[in-house]
Amino acid sequence: MARNEELFNAIMNGKRKDVAVLVQAEVNAGTNVGTILMDSMIPAMREIGARFSRNEVYVPEMLIAARAMQAGLNIIDPLLTKSGHESLGKVAVGSVKGDLHDIGKNLVAMMVKGAGYEIMDLGVDCDIAKYDEAVSNGAQVIMLSALLTTTMPYMKEIVTHFKAKGSSVKILIGGAPVTQDYANEIGADGYATDANQAVAAVEKALGKKS
Repeated sequence: MARNEELFNAIMNGKRKDVAVLVQAEVNAGTNVGTILMDSMIPAMREIGARFSRNEVYVPEMLIAARAMQAGLNIIDPLLTKSGHESLGKVAVGSVKGDLHDIGKNLVAMMVKGAGYEIMDLGVDCDIAKYDEAVSNGAQVIMLSALLTTTMPYMKEIVTHFKAKGSSVKILIGGAPVTQDYANEIGADGYATDANQAVAAVEKALGKKS
């Protein structure tokens, strides 16, 4: 299937109803659901993410596009499961203990899911036990978010915990006060400044080609 330009543009422009109609039309026409996702939907989210990184669009546009993407995913997710289509990997994301902020975390979750990964959204105020549970349930990457400088030290506790266990899980961090230097300092496996870079960080951590 060549890219469905109508579907691509509907996601880019945040037209949820149009996305749902177009995805359903492809399904009704017998188009492989994995092809719909990989050829038209994921490229749209990659493009909106790239524009965000170039400051051509901003958080509201990203959120609107991600919600439009979700309208399509609501239709094809059950079909993907039934068809045996495998996600690119399983990723857990959550704001660390003491941090109740979730806008950035939610955007990262939507973008990573839109890139073809299975997302485990752990919510906010996540302690080590919650991340442990996610890893026990198959998370290959855990993404830690913090908006407060006072909650950043808990990121180090999480990294130390998994390294002490000898876990192979990859730990990525992000949030307004977080820096690459801090990621290096605590031994995190990666860092991202925004939701688009978060997708790239996941791909790098799992050895995927973007």
